[in-house]
Amino acid sequence: MAEPHPGQSAEPQSGQPFVIERHGDIAIITPSPAVERMPENLMEQAAQAVLAPLRNDPPAGLIFDLSKVDYVGSVFLSFLLRCHKRVKEQGSEVVVAGASPKAKELLHMTALDTLWALYNTRKEALAALSVD
Repeated sequence: MAEPHPGQSAEPQSGQPFVIERHGDIAIITPSPAVERMPENLMEQAAQAVLAPLRNDPPAGLIFDLSKVDYVGSVFLSFLLRCHKRVKEQGSEVVVAGASPKAKELLHMTALDTLWALYNTRKEALAALSVD
């Protein structure tokens, strides 16, 4: 497994809503459980912090690893869509890994499961994106 960029740990630290890791040309965004309760204004700040490195160094693929969150709300879905739009403009593929049953249900109800391929694990998602 590739190491995260310097200064980024593989585990979310206290107060760090997202961890961004790179595995070659694939970026993985892992939200911490804190995003389940994050107000919209803080989510907007977090989105800017996440999108900046993606803008500067576009990945070939992006995985949203939702394994650490149980529930995703509308504010978080808006964040996912914003990230999706940004990386799609750069020709990147976007997938979701590790979504809980609640998150999968919400993605299905909002038809976002037709926009993103869903994988049970980060490993499956990495394998799928690496094949292309």
